[in-house]
Amino acid sequence: MYLRTSAHALDRRVQALRALAEADPRLEGVLLYGSWTVGEADAHSDIEAYLYVRDADVDGFDGREFVERLAPLKLAYTNMFGILAVIFDDLMRGEFHVEAAGPGIAAIASWRGAVHLPDPEAAVLLDRSGRLTPAARQLAEFRPPDPAATAQQLTDELANWTLMLAHVLARGEIARGHALLHTVVAPQQLQLCRLLRGSTAHWLTPSRALEQDLSVADRGRYVATTATAREWEVRVAAQQSWRWSRDLAAEAADRWRVTLPLDLHEEIAALLEAS
Repeated sequence: MYLRTSAHALDRRVQALRALAEADPRLEGVLLYGSWTVGEADAHSDIEAYLYVRDADVDGFDGREFVERLAPLKLAYTNMFGILAVIFDDLMRGEFHVEAAGPGIAAIASWRGAVHLPDPEAAVLLDRSGRLTPAARQLAEFRPPDPAATAQQLTDELANWTLMLAHVLARGEIARGHALLHTVVAPQQLQLCRLLRGSTAHWLTPSRALEQDLSVADRGRYVATTATAREWEVRVAAQQSWRWSRDLAAEAADRWRVTLPLDLHEEIAALLEAS
């Protein structure tokens, strides 16, 4: 049975995590990230946090045992990224990075541009040593990508990966083409679209809130690039995808003088048509 009904459940779990961390002297700091920290949490949001354990205690720290004190767990395991992933009894998901405080806090500076914490003080649930808060403040400012350089990068990426897609489909690898289309090409397409529309608030996860952020016309172009793994659908979607990529690239070239290899673009289109 689905138990969670509002974002208040996440608020309560965050406060429970704060209290639990404050009571455990092995923890030097706790830093939240994700939708709660940017004010977009709802009834379907996860709880995501870094648990910075004192260097002397990290080897003996049992992350699962600690997290299970928040609420009963239906599932807990180390995921493909080495992160403790859990599902609580109310079906809320959680991700907890258990790290040694010294190197872990020092590494936060390298996150700039990849993580945004608009309110660092709210994201820091515990800072026993005073080191975590100033480190988190480095992530308060999100600098939108440089339009011209980023547009050039994205148009080049789209040409490169779509050519790979065309070759894969020509070989008859429909499932692989389907995966390339949706997991590699589409995110870069959406980033280029967001760049052109001045809608970079969800830059790091470009499909997030797409229904609210982009126009009906842009959403329609995106939908035309999606498909089930049926062969004819994937081939049509790949052709529609490249047409949209070329339209976006042309718009970027008009606005920022992006250089486009137009002959190559035509050859990719021809290969997709023939595949």
